[in-house]
Amino acid sequence: MDGDFVIALGRSRFFSPLASKPVRQLLIDNILILLGTALVVVGLIQRARLSPIVGYLLVGVIVGPHALGWVQDLEAVRRLGELGVIFLMFTIGLEFSLPRLLADKTTVLGLGGMQLGLTTLVIGGAAGFFGLQPAAAFAVGVALAMSSTAIVCRQLVEQTEIHTRLGHTAVGILLFQDLATIVLLLILPVLAEGTPWLRFSDMVAVLTQGAGVFFILLFLGRWGVRPFFRHIASLHSPELFMLAILLVSLGAAWFGQKAGLSLILGGFMAGMVLGETEFRHQVEADIRPFQDVLLGLFFITMGMLVDLKVLVQVWPAAVLLATGLIVVKGGVIAGLAKASHLPASTALRVGIVLAQGGEFSLVILFLALDMGLLGGAVGQVILSAVLLSMTVAPVLIRFNTTLAEYFFAGSLQRIRTGIAQQVAETAKGLESHIILCGYGRVGQNIGRFLAEENFPYIAVDLDPYRVRAATEAGEPVSYGDVTREHILHAAGLERAQAVVITFNDTRSALKALGHIHASRPDISILVRTIDDTHLEELLNAGATEVIPDALEASLTLAAHILLLLGVPIRRVLRRSTEVRADRYSLLRTFFHGRRSPRRRERLQVFRVPKGGYAVGRTLQELALGRHGVTVTAVRRQGIRRANPTPEMRIEAEDALILHGSPEALQRADRRLLTGKP
Repeated sequence: MDGDFVIALGRSRFFSPLASKPVRQLLIDNILILLGTALVVVGLIQRARLSPIVGYLLVGVIVGPHALGWVQDLEAVRRLGELGVIFLMFTIGLEFSLPRLLADKTTVLGLGGMQLGLTTLVIGGAAGFFGLQPAAAFAVGVALAMSSTAIVCRQLVEQTEIHTRLGHTAVGILLFQDLATIVLLLILPVLAEGTPWLRFSDMVAVLTQGAGVFFILLFLGRWGVRPFFRHIASLHSPELFMLAILLVSLGAAWFGQKAGLSLILGGFMAGMVLGETEFRHQVEADIRPFQDVLLGLFFITMGMLVDLKVLVQVWPAAVLLATGLIVVKGGVIAGLAKASHLPASTALRVGIVLAQGGEFSLVILFLALDMGLLGGAVGQVILSAVLLSMTVAPVLIRFNTTLAEYFFAGSLQRIRTGIAQQVAETAKGLESHIILCGYGRVGQNIGRFLAEENFPYIAVDLDPYRVRAATEAGEPVSYGDVTREHILHAAGLERAQAVVITFNDTRSALKALGHIHASRPDISILVRTIDDTHLEELLNAGATEVIPDALEASLTLAAHILLLLGVPIRRVLRRSTEVRADRYSLLRTFFHGRRSPRRRERLQVFRVPKGGYAVGRTLQELALGRHGVTVTAVRRQGIRRANPTPEMRIEAEDALILHGSPEALQRADRRLLTGKP
């Protein structure tokens, strides 16, 4: 039986040496070409601090049939790319929250709906004016009305602007665009079949069909998927859990297609169903690698559609359209944001941030090209314009404040003055108070302790919703950016006795530290971090103490276990105080596992062999410190001696526990073995 199976396997077209060339290309050649090229190009793009999406698009342009032509089996690559879009929609479904939608209905439904409608009308009307058929003009209008959720959110997070008024407004509009894509993917095929614009019944039938499929999936999810995942989770098998995610997501996509909709819509609905379960976050974390890799393949296939020969002839039109898209779309969004009572400068920044095309622009254009709505030079111009706008988007987002200052310097100054006045009003009358930079969970807990001990404080935070809620509760919180010097002075820095930086953004913490230390070098500054990666950098920047979450958690757990083991509380407190006084040096050295953390320093055990250079020599003679290595302990005959003295003489078979960077540890190994530096 087993022998027959092996023989059959050897005869199969996938494993046989006589397999056809296209199959071997799909399995080996194309995959290796795509992986190798993507590794190089995307790596270079990320070094330039651009979105990986731009890198994947360039890979498609380079290896596609219209350039080097390295990849021939485009259909196979396209099918894999479609799986990426399915998983993207699945993730969006996971993140969809009806309560959040209702809470931000003014921004999401109001501003987002007006943005999509007006932008589609303006761009679609212009496309119709230049000769496109109504269905094609509508497809172009809605495609160019979309913005890039991936690029915008990533850049705003890096710039710590995601929780500002700008960030909340931009994310609200993006949320509506993502939801609108679901409806657009339903009605575009109807338009492609030549249905008249006013034939409303077909649209209603398609939407009704979509709603029916959704309620069927919702019923199956509530009464089938949730118990199914609870059973899988009870088995404690990550492999089975991953298989269950793939089965449900791809199974729902298949069901959506069989029901007359599409694979993409089925994936979105599966995400919505699982998003209502307690497994949402675990599912999202597990599916992310599949989504990122396969979505990268989708963007590669979009890049392959760019015909360089045609583009050479029409590039002026592509550049002009990209410029027009950024100006017109950005202007429409800025105008609508201003009409919704945002300050002029903030409204312009929202327009700049959302002016580009996005991943759903490419999805809609791909669908329009596939259905024959667009083609030839027109399709190349529109596709290239979207790609160009996405390429320059990170730069525009990075300098959105600079651009707004150029046009609205007076408005921005008035806004900043108004924010500073609000902070100063909150800090009015405070003396010898504490300034809390950030009012998240950590900041709020510190504030409660200070209030109970009657210490005055003021908190400054960038999340307007959090500030509003805390202010309504009567807490001394104000909106502001503590990386700006005038906000710190408005908070009464000259009169304060201490500052606590409670957020875990090292870059922002360093900026704030620079301003605080320059104005008040005598003030005590406590800084919170996730771990000790940047501990020395923060201390050198002026922090009085740096409190790493990971090390404090280790210290607290160690204290609890010692108390449970009967160690006197006085000794436990003394040990904890010594560790803190020594800046956590005891806890900062540890053995790295397979998943090494970001910091490079690590512990390594070196066993001294007989005849090694170190035998018979003292640690002082070995001078490992000159090579950047510290001997934290020596284990001899089963006895561990921590913090050995320089006079300690090394014997054969001693185990030295060394701490340092990989390069320094390599030099120390050479020194201990041969005596060479």
